[in-house]
Amino acid sequence: MDSGGLYWEQIAILLGIAIAVGWLAGVITRGGGFGVLGDIAIAICGAFAGAFLFNLVGIEVPAGYLGLFIKATAGAVVLLLLIRLIKRI
Repeated sequence: MDSGGLYWEQIAILLGIAIAVGWLAGVITRGGGFGVLGDIAIAICGAFAGAFLFNLVGIEVPAGYLGLFIKATAGAVVLLLLIRLIKRI
């Protein structure tokens, strides 16, 4: 029965994207990461932050998983830089 929600395949793909985005953001900001769960959390928060920032600035990205990957990566990088800045204070 279809409940209109995400299928397990889509959930697995989104988790895979979140893991990749968290890892990539850590590499871009030259950090050690926060573990798998921390990276996923940062990627999820980064996806929201990236979508907000891209809409605020008016930047268009492709729809679908590629656009999600781009927005989440940019947002996660910004989020990691902010976390590291706060940690230094």
